[in-house]
Amino acid sequence: MRVSTYSDYALRVLMQAALRRPARITVDEVAQAFGISRHHLVKVVHDLGRHGYLATWRGIGGGFTLALPPEKIRVGDIVRLGEESETVIDCKDRLGRRCQIFPACRLKGVLDEAAAAFFAVLDSYTLRDLLGQASTLAKLLQIGIQRPERR
Repeated sequence: MRVSTYSDYALRVLMQAALRRPARITVDEVAQAFGISRHHLVKVVHDLGRHGYLATWRGIGGGFTLALPPEKIRVGDIVRLGEESETVIDCKDRLGRRCQIFPACRLKGVLDEAAAAFFAVLDSYTLRDLLGQASTLAKLLQIGIQRPERR
């Protein structure tokens, strides 16, 4: 199974925001770090903010930060945002008619079972799990890991 570019970018945005927290990060910084389109990232950041995963600020000094702790963000939930459906096939042709063999075919059931297992695995991981080697990730992205100030 292949996830959409949207899901890939959403996870990259969240990973970089987690590495940089509590500092704000900009879309341009993420685009440059990963060598990906700023245009696509704007929509991803907007959607992640709308769904409560990012806190966003517009204008000069704007940017975004994580709105939740990394251990509260499940990978499966993020991938679901970017995928059209958890169903692999819908057994319909381009005109919306059911496949001729649908009543006897088991393919859809098998693929749905596989997709459910795929999302079950993703649901067992959080953003924190993706940051297992945070110092190595930060070095590769050429960023400094932000540490909360001690009081």
